[in-house]
Amino acid sequence: MPFRYRLQKILDFRIRKKEEQLQNVRNAQALVLKIEGLIERNNQEIASTRVNMRQADFSMYEAYDNYLKHLYVKGESLEQDRQKAQEALDEEKDKLRELEKAVKVLEKHKEHAKEAYIEEEKKAELKQLSEVAIQKYFAKTKEKQEEELLELMKDPRYNEDLINIEGEG
Repeated sequence: MPFRYRLQKILDFRIRKKEEQLQNVRNAQALVLKIEGLIERNNQEIASTRVNMRQADFSMYEAYDNYLKHLYVKGESLEQDRQKAQEALDEEKDKLRELEKAVKVLEKHKEHAKEAYIEEEKKAELKQLSEVAIQKYFAKTKEKQEEELLELMKDPRYNEDLINIEGEG
């Protein structure tokens, strides 16, 4: 009979949960990368605005100043969003580590159960082989005794002794 792990459904469930959590981690990483891209784009916009401000007319300085302030506020907001997304990513990674531990525990348990099953199978096979060997031994012994009895019956001295014993009786 092949090995069947009695907790296989639980193991499959935990693996499925781990895969779902892995997808959550990927989504969180994608969000962090997206926000980092927005931060990078905002920083480039600030740099290009500064360059354009130096080349612009004096009357436009106030507009550039206001726009730069807006970009700095936007940058701070994006940085806060990035920190929140990074914290969420770290939480998702912690959850994933816990789920991976749970899966590893069951996989190790399954491995030990399989080793125990194989050991039991070996013992049962050895017992069966031992019983077969005992039966063969007794069959050979019986066959040998029968052959000796047949040889003994063929021996004329045995037949004389047998006749004498029957005659006395």
